[in-house]
Amino acid sequence: MNSSDTALAVRQSRTVEQLIVGHPTSDGAGVKLTRVLTQNLQRRLDPYLMLDAFGSDNPDDYIAGFPDHPHRGFETITYMIAGRMLHRDSAGHEGLLENGGVQWMTAGRGVIHSEIPQQEHGVMEGFQLWLNLPGRDKMSAPWYRDFAAADLPKFTTPDGVAVTVIAGESHGVTGAVTREASAPTYLDVHLPAGSRFEQTLPPGHNAFVYVYRGEARIADTALPVQRMAILRNQADADGVVIDAQAETRLLLIAGQPLNEPIAQYGPFVMNTQQEIYQAVNDFRAGRLA
Repeated sequence: MNSSDTALAVRQSRTVEQLIVGHPTSDGAGVKLTRVLTQNLQRRLDPYLMLDAFGSDNPDDYIAGFPDHPHRGFETITYMIAGRMLHRDSAGHEGLLENGGVQWMTAGRGVIHSEIPQQEHGVMEGFQLWLNLPGRDKMSAPWYRDFAAADLPKFTTPDGVAVTVIAGESHGVTGAVTREASAPTYLDVHLPAGSRFEQTLPPGHNAFVYVYRGEARIADTALPVQRMAILRNQADADGVVIDAQAETRLLLIAGQPLNEPIAQYGPFVMNTQQEIYQAVNDFRAGRLA
């Protein structure tokens, strides 16, 4: 699909408030990853709680995967750039996530799931994003959906920029998933050398960009590879303009802040400490799923 809607041009671009370097860590059964959005940024980037980037061609870095583990109170969005991962959960869902696909899971009141690589060699690369749920939805029923790469809405701008719209809306194209409370925007943007991409954003939405190939520029700030740029919230800015001198790939993520208290204990994210105690007790008693 081609997009040529010039009415969506950004009049005033946001600027970069801060560049973030991710922290190397491991999770699950020793899967090596980079935690880009960490817990100390949750309030600033509300409604998002975490962004992990993983990528390796060494099976020792990923082969053990993520055995059974619980979640409550938020949504997980897994975007697979390369590789194959099998999802199973206690709500009876099962799906194979493959190249270019997205797995969107609402943990709600509780789910126990596993994510296990279905390959013994080759590259495994992707991202997992945690999106908070408003307090009224934290105890909702679990929900799950697999989107194959072919099912995700895509368009190409006249400048040759190829965009996959995982959530939200871009240039008149509606994404695979919408959420009323947090109004998430999640775009995978591939920019040819010398191209520009513009995306309108409500001034009140928190937004960030993560460059995973190449190098981009926003206003007078260069965004090197494997850096996250937190975009400044500016009342007079109606979006963001991104330039790429070299071939570049990046994630553009934004959302409406929930402005609610955040209480987190590992895989449980609620509004109060008492709700966290309840989640832990429910898990230990086998009541979570």
